[in-house]
Amino acid sequence: MISTLHIKNIGIIEDITIDLNEGLNVLTGETGAGKTLIIDSLKIVSGGRFSKEMLRKGTTNAFVELCIYLPNNENSVDGNIIISREINLSGRNMCKINGRMVTVNELKTFMSNFIEIHGQNDNQNLLDNRKHLKYLDGFIGKEIEKIKSEYLQLYNRYKEIEQKLKENYGDDKERQRKLDLLRYQIKEIEEADLKVDEEDNLEEKRKVMLNSEKILENLSGADEVIENTSIDSISTVIRSLEKIENIDKKYEVLSSNLKNIYYELQELSRDISKYKEEIFFDEEERDYVEERLDLIHNLKRKYGNTIKEILEYKEEIKTEVEYIENLEVYNNNLKQEKKKLENKMDIITEKIHNLRKENAQKLSEKINKELNELEMKNAKINVHVDYLDEYLKTGKDIVEFYIITNLGEDEKELSKIASGGEMSRTMLAIKKVLADVDETPILIFDEIDTGISGKAANSVAQKLKSIANNHQIMCISHLPNIAAIADYNYFISKNVINQRTRTSVKLLKEDEVVKEIARISSGEVNDITLKYANELRNKKAS
Repeated sequence: MISTLHIKNIGIIEDITIDLNEGLNVLTGETGAGKTLIIDSLKIVSGGRFSKEMLRKGTTNAFVELCIYLPNNENSVDGNIIISREINLSGRNMCKINGRMVTVNELKTFMSNFIEIHGQNDNQNLLDNRKHLKYLDGFIGKEIEKIKSEYLQLYNRYKEIEQKLKENYGDDKERQRKLDLLRYQIKEIEEADLKVDEEDNLEEKRKVMLNSEKILENLSGADEVIENTSIDSISTVIRSLEKIENIDKKYEVLSSNLKNIYYELQELSRDISKYKEEIFFDEEERDYVEERLDLIHNLKRKYGNTIKEILEYKEEIKTEVEYIENLEVYNNNLKQEKKKLENKMDIITEKIHNLRKENAQKLSEKINKELNELEMKNAKINVHVDYLDEYLKTGKDIVEFYIITNLGEDEKELSKIASGGEMSRTMLAIKKVLADVDETPILIFDEIDTGISGKAANSVAQKLKSIANNHQIMCISHLPNIAAIADYNYFISKNVINQRTRTSVKLLKEDEVVKEIARISSGEVNDITLKYANELRNKKAS
């Protein structure tokens, strides 16, 4: 339940704290005092939209904080969950759950488990057909839960097999497409006949080709100097030294060293001549180098950054091809198991469907009885249960509530209800029927008494009181019947302090409750209205 609600800077609300209680909490008060702003604040802290126009004049930020007491809940600390949302004029949000920052969407999802707000455009759970199935199954109870549990075990295994087949290329077309692609890649790489060092050698050769004219010019110049100048000069020196080498040993050594240089120069000259001959490339050879490099670059773009990586990739996909080819037997076993599961699931889903179909009629009748008592005599709920070809986690059914609001009209989806009051009373009727099985602990009703009085007002009050046995209810009302049946009554008023209007909230004592019932019954408090108020209050006590 909501134990405390703190609101700051929303409209005419400057700073208020409301301590709420279990059961039926009814808020009454003057028109324009801020009752709707309290509901709006609950929407905001539940992840709803915030408009800058809602911000109190002269302030730059608004703040709403909520303490929900839910013992034994995994999200609670000592039973308490603290939820807050702060919004700045710039539009920046700060949402927190137990001090942990969350996004607005996360906040909205989290709060949907605890609070339902029913009023104009706020009955989202009522409009969500996924909730409709939950409503129907909750109405059916344990009988369907056992069957659904059996189905869910089969369904989980079924989805597991589907996933394995997907990962194992279990679809024949997909598997063949994959094999064709891998075999094409292997063939493309093998036909290239790559060598690990080939690219470096080709790049070097290409570099030489591009600079062949420059290389040839300089090699020729070097060869000419060595051949025509250096070798001839050294030869002349050697002949001179040979004439004196017998005179002293040192001249002999000098002559020998010079002869070695002479022979080395001759060897260098031969190498240069050889290199000069290698510089000549025909067009065919040039084209081969360029085409080969283009092929390598193309394969690198597809399969790896180096030739080594490309060759490694080829071995990997060879292994994958072998793996896929050997999967056929394993996949066939999975497919056979899947088929057996489908047969079992079809039998169970048919049972579930028949059970839902049968109880959909019963649920419709019970809700329509409640609608009749709520003075929606021409309204008829019809719970549709449609059987699909697709396996869902809950079976093969789509459940959706349809309604006829007036005689002679076609039935339509609940979302087509125009009136917030009609929507709220429809939800009230559904909640009344499902009160014992509904897991949402907190219900907020706004505009539920719109356009009703007399017998319908008494019926609304009694149903709210009945639902409050299993839920905490917060209800804004203008009806004395509802105020009289409340467990706790809060009076919302506005005051002007220092030229500013401010909302205030007061939990009423018993004598104050009677006076408030008298006030809203006729607009004034006198002996007659007080007597009427006491009578209504005594009915609540009885």
